[in-house]
Amino acid sequence: MRSVAAAALFAVVASSPRSAQAADPDPWFGKDKALHFAATGTIAAGGYTIGAFLFDARGHALILGASLAFGVGIAKEALDLTGFGDPSWRDLTWDGIGTVAGVASAWAIDLLVRGVSTRHPLFVAPRVDHDGAGLTVLVRF
Repeated sequence: MRSVAAAALFAVVASSPRSAQAADPDPWFGKDKALHFAATGTIAAGGYTIGAFLFDARGHALILGASLAFGVGIAKEALDLTGFGDPSWRDLTWDGIGTVAGVASAWAIDLLVRGVSTRHPLFVAPRVDHDGAGLTVLVRF
């Protein structure tokens, strides 16, 4: 008896008309999201690379790369708000994910290539101390 009831229930559910669902106009995994991710990731990695040449501190390079990428992503969405496109929080989210991926990959490559030393500490700038004899000593903090 149970199998007959289960079969009848399945037949009713399977034959019921499906309601039409509108396609999401801004899907999370659309082609434009991949473009946002790739563009901000590239900008972030490039900004970190420029910062790595300009600063001894990796933290400063991280800030430069992330700031450039976030700035471009926010500027793009602000431009979209003025009528030049379709503004989207999802686009901005993918900009953030791309930024993090870009600076993380550039930072990892930097650690592999230059390693960690007193000249290039993990995050902070090297600190210069003067000892009593007038010598300048580089110290990590």
